[in-house]
Amino acid sequence: MSDPRPALTDRIALTRQRCRAARQGIVDLFHQIAADEVQDRLAEVNRTFTAPALVTGFPDLWGPRFPDARVVADDPVLDLEPGKHDLVIHALSLHWADDPVGQMVQCRRALGPDGLFIGVMFGGQTLAEPRAALAQAEAEITGGLSPRILPMGEIRELGGLLGRAGLALPVADLLPQRASYRDLAHLGRDLRAMGEGNAMAARARRPLPRAVLARAAELLAAHSPDRDDPSRVAVTFDLVFLTGWAPSDSQPKPLRPGSATTSLADALAKLRK
Repeated sequence: MSDPRPALTDRIALTRQRCRAARQGIVDLFHQIAADEVQDRLAEVNRTFTAPALVTGFPDLWGPRFPDARVVADDPVLDLEPGKHDLVIHALSLHWADDPVGQMVQCRRALGPDGLFIGVMFGGQTLAEPRAALAQAEAEITGGLSPRILPMGEIRELGGLLGRAGLALPVADLLPQRASYRDLAHLGRDLRAMGEGNAMAARARRPLPRAVLARAAELLAAHSPDRDDPSRVAVTFDLVFLTGWAPSDSQPKPLRPGSATTSLADALAKLRK
């Protein structure tokens, strides 16, 4: 049965953008930051992973950072075999998924018991400043709005997806980044060079009027100047990291309600003594 929900992403356009960015020399700053963070988090886990898998739309960037991993594309149906991996990394592609829970479920099924899932994606306040500027400018000049920037999930909502996907011991945290650009046009070129241009299925197919772009640039410059150089604009990018484990009998579990042997009142009374 087909999914009745409208598609968020135009996968053909997304693939085309990523290929164009790769040909022209992709801007990989956030990929490097994200990969460094993933490696740091893995270094803190007291375990050696022998069968890792890597899900990404940017294999040339992420593959060399995790040379032992089996690399698969971030397609709606992931090319992962059930129970074959002890680690699955979903690398900076999950924000484009039409069904992020489904992606996590597939990753969880690919893990053996007590296997680790780590996902990193853009979320939170990513591109909040240009989103607001473009929306205000378009509303002022055309009287309407079109989807221009991908909607971003908040960390609490994204963290809740881990439990819905059946992952245990879920943790979600955020690494905020501020990037400086000369202006709105500079930001747009950088986003295209990152393979992160507008690939939403509901996007307008006609170019944005120049008057709207000019007004949006004015608003962005006025409302989001770079503190170190007010002639430039500062833009937020939030990297959200999602971590969870495939369920296992060896993992710590909460006590059953009513099974405590000491009451809260007794514990508080001891603290007062």
